[in-house]
Amino acid sequence: MLQEENNLINPETILLIVYAIAVIFLLLLFVIVFFIAFQKRKNKLLLERIEAKQRFEKELANTQLEIQEQTFKNIAWELHDNVGQLLSVVSMQLNIMLTKAPDNIKEQIVDTKSVVSETVQEIRNLSKTLNHDVIQNIGLVRSLQIEVERFNKLKYLAATIKIEGKEVYIKSEHEILIFRMYQECLSNVMKHSKAKKLDIVLNYKKDVLEISAKDDGVGFDPLQKSESSGLQTIKGRSELLNAKYLLTSEIEKGTNLTLIYPYTDEPE
Repeated sequence: MLQEENNLINPETILLIVYAIAVIFLLLLFVIVFFIAFQKRKNKLLLERIEAKQRFEKELANTQLEIQEQTFKNIAWELHDNVGQLLSVVSMQLNIMLTKAPDNIKEQIVDTKSVVSETVQEIRNLSKTLNHDVIQNIGLVRSLQIEVERFNKLKYLAATIKIEGKEVYIKSEHEILIFRMYQECLSNVMKHSKAKKLDIVLNYKKDVLEISAKDDGVGFDPLQKSESSGLQTIKGRSELLNAKYLLTSEIEKGTNLTLIYPYTDEPE
C-alpha cells in the first residue's frame, strides 16, 4: 500500500510542482518589482511637481520684488528730482524774499526756510532708502543707520542701532531683501506698537548674521492669526533668503523680530 502511494509521486510530478512554484515566484517577483518601479516613478513625478511649483513660486516672488523695487526706485527719483527741486526753488525764493522783507517778518521767513531745508534733507534720506541702487552702494549697515536717523528726526520714538562682530560680505541683492524686511518692521513699529524705544542689533557671528529689532510697545498675542500684509511680506522675504524668521511678542511688553541669515547657505 505504501509502495503504491510512493509510486504515485513520480519525478515528473515533482518537476511539475517545482515549475509551478518557480512560475508563481517569478510572477510575484515581477509584481513586486513592477510595484516598486511604479512607486519610484510616481514619487519622482510628485517630487518634480513640487519642485516645479517651488521654482514657480520663487520666480513669482522674485518678479514681484523686482517690480516693487523698480516702483520704489521711480518714487525715489520723483522725490529727489521733482519734489526736491521744487523745494529747492522755494528755498531760493525765500532767500530773495528775505532780502526785501520788512524786519518784522524776517524771522518768520528764516523759520520757514529752515523747515524747507529740513524737508529737503528728509526727502533726500527717504529717496536713498527707497532706491535699491543707493542701498547697494552704501551697504546694509549704513542703510539701516540712515533709516534709524530718519526715525529719530521724526521724534516719534528713540531708536538705536548697534553693530557687533566683524562685518561680513553679503550679496547686495540679499542685503536689499534684509533691509526691506527691517524697513517694513520699522514701519509696523511706527504704525502699531505705540513704542517709545526701539533697539536694533546686527551681530555678525561666525556662520550667521543675526539681526534683532526690539521695541517696548503694546505688543500682541502671537498665537492669534494675523492678517498683517507687512508680517506676511517679512516672512516671505526670509524664506527667499533661506533664513530663520523669529517673531516674539507679549502684550504690554513689546515685540522682537529676529532674523538669522546664514552666510554659507545663500540661495541662487
